[in-house]
Amino acid sequence: MAQMLHGAEVVQVMSTSILSKVEMLKARGVQPALAIVRAGERGDDIWYEAAATKRAEKLSVAVRPISLPEDTTTELLIQSIERLNADDLVHGVLLFCPLPKHINGKLVRNSLLPAKDVDGITDLSLAGVFTHSATGYAPCTAEACMEILRHYDIELKGKKVVVVGRSLVVGKPVAMLLLAEHATVTIAHSRTHDLPSVVREADVVIACVGCAHLIDASYLRPEQVVIDVGTNVAEDGSMVGDVNTEEALGVVRAVSPVPGGVGTVTTSVLIKQVVEAAAKSIQV
Repeated sequence: MAQMLHGAEVVQVMSTSILSKVEMLKARGVQPALAIVRAGERGDDIWYEAAATKRAEKLSVAVRPISLPEDTTTELLIQSIERLNADDLVHGVLLFCPLPKHINGKLVRNSLLPAKDVDGITDLSLAGVFTHSATGYAPCTAEACMEILRHYDIELKGKKVVVVGRSLVVGKPVAMLLLAEHATVTIAHSRTHDLPSVVREADVVIACVGCAHLIDASYLRPEQVVIDVGTNVAEDGSMVGDVNTEEALGVVRAVSPVPGGVGTVTTSVLIKQVVEAAAKSIQV
């Protein structure tokens, strides 16, 4: 039976480190603070805002919620972000995307300073990920995959990794983070020819294509490590991943569950990156 790569274990270790750094910052008069900007009342945004706020409170990070109506304008959103850019008491900004369709999302996203972009949504932050520079931060979900791999001592150097998915939220940035660890990375997707055979070649699989239970036993082989990023709602209303976990458990060496895997770690990565931004603000 495969090992389950539970996110809770990763979060526990991360929390100890984060709390230690927060206490050090507070001793120097700095209260790490996250602003959460939301336009509209999307259910998934509200759920994640509550989860992020709860995690921040547990880790002694202040939260400043900014809720704007669905019919807000591009100009008003940019003004809100520019005020946060100029506010030295705010170290990180989480802007929920996608924005309402009438909003110029690209203009709004890129009005945020990379130094405060703790979820890697600006073009400059993503450029930093792709060039392995210190500009901004990686998207939290992509970084959460890396936190799990590091915690469970999954070897990446020289290993074949297949990333199934090519979004700018997870697929492409996690591929760049893996390359930085000297993995040999293939980006595959739903239109890849003979996708099962491509996935079977991997030592590590990152499933982030957004298709419930796409990856079953026919895609897998023994000794693989599988990180499931998928968050899909099944017919019975339950949350399931891109991987059929039950089938994977009988084949691979290790797999992360859904729920209880990457998603569990993502909010901790967000808070970790806020604390890192606070430390950088005073050159710690």
